[in-house]
Amino acid sequence: MASRIGALLHRDPRLGVVDGEKSTAPDSTKSDNADAAAAYVIPSFPDPPPAQTVQMGSLVIVYEGFNKQKAVVLTPKGQYQNRYGTFPHSEWVGKEFGAKVYGRGDKGSSGGFVWLLAPTPELWTKVLPHRTQILYAPDISLVCYALELKPGNIVLESGTGSASLTHALVRAVAPTGHVYTFEFNCARAEAANEEIIAHQLAKHCTVTHRDVEQDGFPKCLEGRCDAVFLDLPGPWKVVPSAARSLRKDGVVCSFSPCIEQVQKTCEALELHGFGDTQTVELLGREYDVETRELQRNLAMQQPKLQNKWQREAKQKAKRKRSTGGGGDVDDELDESNLTKPCVVAYPRQQAQSHTGYLTFARLVPYATAEQAAAARAKGRAKRGEKSGGEVIDDEYSD
Repeated sequence: MASRIGALLHRDPRLGVVDGEKSTAPDSTKSDNADAAAAYVIPSFPDPPPAQTVQMGSLVIVYEGFNKQKAVVLTPKGQYQNRYGTFPHSEWVGKEFGAKVYGRGDKGSSGGFVWLLAPTPELWTKVLPHRTQILYAPDISLVCYALELKPGNIVLESGTGSASLTHALVRAVAPTGHVYTFEFNCARAEAANEEIIAHQLAKHCTVTHRDVEQDGFPKCLEGRCDAVFLDLPGPWKVVPSAARSLRKDGVVCSFSPCIEQVQKTCEALELHGFGDTQTVELLGREYDVETRELQRNLAMQQPKLQNKWQREAKQKAKRKRSTGGGGDVDDELDESNLTKPCVVAYPRQQAQSHTGYLTFARLVPYATAEQAAAARAKGRAKRGEKSGGEVIDDEYSD
């Protein structure tokens, strides 16, 4: 505890002196502190790895502005063109990820700029080619958290689609885990496999063309998986196969847009040994932040709130009236004195639309009737009682 307090006070616990403070300890204490300071060696830390640079053939996320990004693969003769100018790919080679680069405008003039960002699962979700509807960052973050993913886990995913969630799952279980994802549409499975290979994730992810609703998960994966994710029209059909594939205490997640799908899935989960079932719907709410004119004297009538351009127009009109002699300038000045600009935040009226329901459940090893009876008998014998432990109707699994 003393060393922690010393850190808070910017004090070296070996010296007992606060930074910028003179020591008032006796001479013997000073000598001891000097010996401790001489013996103290500042630990050495390894140098940070060098910054990643853009190379020919690299995947780059070109950031133009908020909600305006695009994925670009560098080619020798390629160019990126937008309203800010022309950006030859060759000029990006050697730049560090995160660098600001300028383009070429019309007739040789300098253009605007963009940022070169390194690809991440979050950025890839924003720029990927949509083959199906996808999961976005709020749902993806909750899925990875509730499935309790960590490096070394084995994850099954049914319904690859555009592979938005797949990239996040791979990052969560890498470098020692693996993701097995299945897609019933052959064209989508091939496209997802090409993306996984191009992004150098094939070591940690396997894309397979398979109808899991009809055929279930492969038998070679039974009892080997830590988590299962289902994004299917009929997820309740796959619950028996998911129960066989999961290890004890494994977690399953099902994404369904309709509540009727959730009801059928929950019934199937209960029948096949799953417990702790929970269904969640994420609805975000965004806030707008801007400068408004607020009245300082609350005893007077509240004026209408004004934004920046309305204030500028009012000031221009006031100057015209003051120079031309028209209007009552004093009233305008008095009103301006009663208000001041303030930064305010308020929620948007339009909330985020519905995406889907996330249902989570855990594979719980329920006790059979014979195991429960044996446990009661053992407990009665241990306590030396003739009775004890009543049978509860809801104690056994179906």
